[in-house]
Amino acid sequence: MTTPSALERPRNVPFARKLGARLVLLPAVVLSFLPPRRIRGVLNLVRHGAAPATAAQAKNARDAMCAVSLRCAGPRGCLPRSLGAALLCRLGGSWPTWCTGARVVPPFTAHAWVEADGRPVDEGVPDDYFTRLMAVAPVSTRVP
Repeated sequence: MTTPSALERPRNVPFARKLGARLVLLPAVVLSFLPPRRIRGVLNLVRHGAAPATAAQAKNARDAMCAVSLRCAGPRGCLPRSLGAALLCRLGGSWPTWCTGARVVPPFTAHAWVEADGRPVDEGVPDDYFTRLMAVAPVSTRVP
């Protein structure tokens, strides 16, 4: 999925956040090679004890992942980008809703993203553009 924000690498990300993003980059890439049920299982364990992430927290984490990795900033890096953003939020004590699904309008395209306050974070598309197939929400606002 090519979105305007996915191709631009943020330039104003603080050093500490970039350091955190580099810390979660490898686990995010490793997770991206696992089957979906394993990814969900790991994320279900990691999210416990975290408060729901705000849209600003999720956007900051997403921006940091794009700032430290060309792969995450590119159009095909949605899975490691979304996993990294979720893990980076968790380092800060919050958890966004991690989602994977597909584009509703043809052609079919799989996509992964994070949501906060029920809306995709910085995807550059309408809220209903993707159909959710799997989601790992904060424990307090669990999505079925």
